[in-house]
Amino acid sequence: MHAFAMASLCRICSLVLVLQLLHIYSLGIYGFKHQTGKDNVTSPTNGKLFPWNKMRLPDMVVPIQYDLWVHPNLTTVHFTGLERIEIFVRENTRFIILHSKGLEITSAVLLPKDDLGSSKPGKELQVLEHPAHEQIALQAPEVLTAGQQFLVVIEFHARLADGFDGFYKSTYKTRDGERRIIATTDFEPTSARMAFPCFDEPSFKANFAITIRRERKHIALSNMPKIKTIELEGGLLEDHFDVTVKMSTYLVAYIVCDFKSVQATTSSGIKVSIYASPDKWSQTHYALEAAVKLLEFYEKYFDISFPLPKLDLVAIPDFQSGAMENWGLITYRETSLLYDPKTSSAFDKLWVTKVIGHELAHQWFGNLVTMEWWNDIWLNEGFARFMELVSVSATYSELQFEDYFLNVCFGAIARDSLNSSHPISNTAETPTQIKEMFDTVSYDKGACILKMLQDFLSEAVFQKGIIHYLKKYSYRNAKNNDLWNSMANTCSESHFSSGNFCYTASRPLSSTFSRMGKLTEIEEMMNTWTLQKGIPLVLVKCEGNTLRLRQERFLKGVFEEDPEWANLQSRYFWHIPLTYVTSSSNTVHRHILKTKTDTLELEGEVTWVKFNVDMNGYYIVHYEGNGWDNIIKLLDQNHTLFSHKDRVNLIHNAFQLVSAGRLSLDTALDLTRYLRHESSNVVLLQGLSYLEMFYHMMERRNISDVTENLTRYILQHFKLVIDRQTWSDEGSVSDRMLCSDLLGLACDLQYPPCIQKANELFSKWMGSGGTLNLPADVLRTVYSVGAQTIAGWNYLLKQYSLSMSGAEKNKILYALTTSRDCEKLTKLIELGMEGEVIKTQDLAALLHAIARNPEGQGLAWNFVRKNWNKLLKKFELASFSIRTIIVGTTSRFSSKDKLEEVKHFFRSLEDQGSQLKITEVVLETITKNIRWLKRNLNSLRNWLLNNL
Repeated sequence: MHAFAMASLCRICSLVLVLQLLHIYSLGIYGFKHQTGKDNVTSPTNGKLFPWNKMRLPDMVVPIQYDLWVHPNLTTVHFTGLERIEIFVRENTRFIILHSKGLEITSAVLLPKDDLGSSKPGKELQVLEHPAHEQIALQAPEVLTAGQQFLVVIEFHARLADGFDGFYKSTYKTRDGERRIIATTDFEPTSARMAFPCFDEPSFKANFAITIRRERKHIALSNMPKIKTIELEGGLLEDHFDVTVKMSTYLVAYIVCDFKSVQATTSSGIKVSIYASPDKWSQTHYALEAAVKLLEFYEKYFDISFPLPKLDLVAIPDFQSGAMENWGLITYRETSLLYDPKTSSAFDKLWVTKVIGHELAHQWFGNLVTMEWWNDIWLNEGFARFMELVSVSATYSELQFEDYFLNVCFGAIARDSLNSSHPISNTAETPTQIKEMFDTVSYDKGACILKMLQDFLSEAVFQKGIIHYLKKYSYRNAKNNDLWNSMANTCSESHFSSGNFCYTASRPLSSTFSRMGKLTEIEEMMNTWTLQKGIPLVLVKCEGNTLRLRQERFLKGVFEEDPEWANLQSRYFWHIPLTYVTSSSNTVHRHILKTKTDTLELEGEVTWVKFNVDMNGYYIVHYEGNGWDNIIKLLDQNHTLFSHKDRVNLIHNAFQLVSAGRLSLDTALDLTRYLRHESSNVVLLQGLSYLEMFYHMMERRNISDVTENLTRYILQHFKLVIDRQTWSDEGSVSDRMLCSDLLGLACDLQYPPCIQKANELFSKWMGSGGTLNLPADVLRTVYSVGAQTIAGWNYLLKQYSLSMSGAEKNKILYALTTSRDCEKLTKLIELGMEGEVIKTQDLAALLHAIARNPEGQGLAWNFVRKNWNKLLKKFELASFSIRTIIVGTTSRFSSKDKLEEVKHFFRSLEDQGSQLKITEVVLETITKNIRWLKRNLNSLRNWLLNNL
């Protein structure tokens, strides 16, 4: 702490002198203006060609430290900035190439590092620009010699951005209706360049000394603690923050706001603070408890102290994603940080906890050790998603996060079983391609293969491996192979047995993995999971005491009889760490399938075998012959033979195999009949989710006979469990989530007792003027039923505008989208586009929800087509919001007419230069839906008739 303070005081003295010098320069001959970011040309200035033609920056010059001064004016909504970048010249050059986007640079000066305190004027740098690459080149009057250090001093200004990237404005309303403005940053992946000129790539790590000017009514926050405040003429205050540790530009953050906070200190002395707008201060307390507990857990688990003296978590009123892991200053969407006991459900609590766990994991995975380039973003995001499971399970076991994590892997499989998927480690060069890497594959598949690796190695060996990785690459950058090498080198020479297998004291790997080979084969194995796309299908055939195994690539919507099948299968194979149990033993058996086919000899004959124990592996299993029939009989006779995770896995596998043409829909539906005896909430919800999905598919296509019979079947088959729900917030988290989902489905199916109870509660709530506290877990259901009347819908919209709880607003907004009145749905879209009553940050989710409504699907889709350019003014092309809008409004289509309509729209976007990978995913998904209906509609119709 003292070292930080002394170093920053010296740098601050230097910065003050530079500020004075630049003030003089800007008035004199150095006061030229140069606008960047306007014209897409490569001959930027005076007809001179730009000296660099690649998207990636050269490494001839590297930054050592940035001294950054920023003054956001929240009245004019502009900001001015000045920076001094200390650089090191690695190769002789006349150009310093760095990033800048949308900034007006008014001065650029070069100073020898040793001349800072002298009266010598700096040398003017000519500014050349390359807007298409978001780069500028600072041309020096003479060659900069390798081995020298210089100071580059740049003055710049711009408007606070209107979107969600760079240095942008965010607004909120007080309880009294006053509109207030704050200024905040969000830089990942490529938006630091919108706030200050910089070497905006993850490998250009540097230190940052940040100074913020503000009004007295505001506070300023940044990555590091504030070390002093200076009062300036005119009443402005200037906050000076300590120098950061070495880090990438995308992790820099600063905020000017009027927020209030709660604080606590961890057992290791880290000050943790939660900030929110004043009226929401009371919703910060749970986040503080969770942040302290999770931070303490990570310090112990990683065996590495949190390297900063403080950690702030801030709820931002306008935020596009869930959260951003800026080092020491984590920013969140309000619903990802704030918890209101009166309106937050059990799932809301789980969500807040997991997002905090995710961002705190990033303080090590991503911040301390950063991927070398964005192609390996999964090293950040996949690990953070996986560490949600580890940390939340250890600190909040009552949330039963392990059950939730199954859905993470289901989501990954849904995307990865399409040919339009991509490898976890994938080429990405342009900002658009980089943004698209932040997807289900990087996050969820990344997490699931790490879970598989942990199960393969054992928790102890896996933990030791990641500690080794973090310590070796601290304050540095790493690649895919660096992780596998760290994992493989966790065992010392004494850890090898005579068979050359690594082992731990608790679990000899030589006996567990008889076909494994040396542990150093981890890289070879894991490369099959990260360098190729897709997920394997393991086909199992039991012949007496012999198991015959085959592996193929698992694809949905493409069948063996299709002409493209063979080509899509060729060259794909994985090293699959299989696990299985049998009827004769509860022991978890292990085997690595490293070839296309293999056989296993069992000890004696078995009546059944179950692969992928507790779904710790990332693969689909198909039991050939009478394998599935045997499993169905077993579930009917005694479903507890399998663990609840195995039962979820079996249900999921069965319906996935239907989509791949490997299993009949009749068989998969037969498997669900035992659910009337099911006691596990998570298994019940998994089985019901498929029946609900079929219901909505039939409803959207107006296939009324099947829709009606599905309704009858669900309400008959699950009547007992529906009627047991208590319309309260009582029970375990699992009980509460079952109650919320089950009652929502029952009311959606117009189950009279459900509708009656929801109307009764809604009338009481409405009659109380919205002050009656209803059980949080049933709020969405109650509001959705209430929204079906004109008076109820209008009252909900009014309450939406008044509510101070993001959790409640989410539930109300969803309820409003369930109206079957197209005029009301249109009004919601208009409010979302205006961005006042319904914030722009919620527009993507709004359109997604409206498209779920059979009456709103066409409305939302037509709106997107007609207003595409307007949407691009609100959101970046490859942003999470744009991708959500595209997927949310199109992926449920299941007719050839709609497929052609969507294709035509996407072709028009390509003609405009707007090419996105997500469009391939959507077109493949619609095609899959069409083929699913063609193959399975009659089977579904007949099965229902036979089972009612």
